[in-house]
Amino acid sequence: MTPARAGAVAAVVSGIPSTAHALLTGRDVLAATRAAGTLLPGRRTRPGVAAGLIAHVIVSAAWTGVLAAIARRHRLGAGGGALAGLAIAALDLGIAARAYPAVRALARGPQILDHLVFGAVIGVLLDRPDRTDQDTTSTTSPGCSEL
Repeated sequence: MTPARAGAVAAVVSGIPSTAHALLTGRDVLAATRAAGTLLPGRRTRPGVAAGLIAHVIVSAAWTGVLAAIARRHRLGAGGGALAGLAIAALDLGIAARAYPAVRALARGPQILDHLVFGAVIGVLLDRPDRTDQDTTSTTSPGCSEL
């Protein structure tokens, strides 16, 4: 799977833990999205859903690029990806929580789980073998046939 596709899938499913937490605790389901919007320049005190979606895409794409570069040299798999997700959480939440009040106000556990899921999904999807047009794993060079 291409890094772009893996990143898109991971960006979507990585919000499941915080969304489930918000639903179960009666909190605002879009609070994390709004908080992410404050990461954009000039919006530190102006959270918003549209800005949050843009920020989420940018941040997810950046981390996908980092993990794809690592995955080219080392298999990540679910475990390695999850560990990478925890490291990303430490950086993202550690830095953002200090500088951005809307991020600091979010429940920390669900946010860490979101990052863990992001990394695990990226790790799994980038470890999948490339498929050919016939939906089989490519094992020979183009133009060569197996006997």
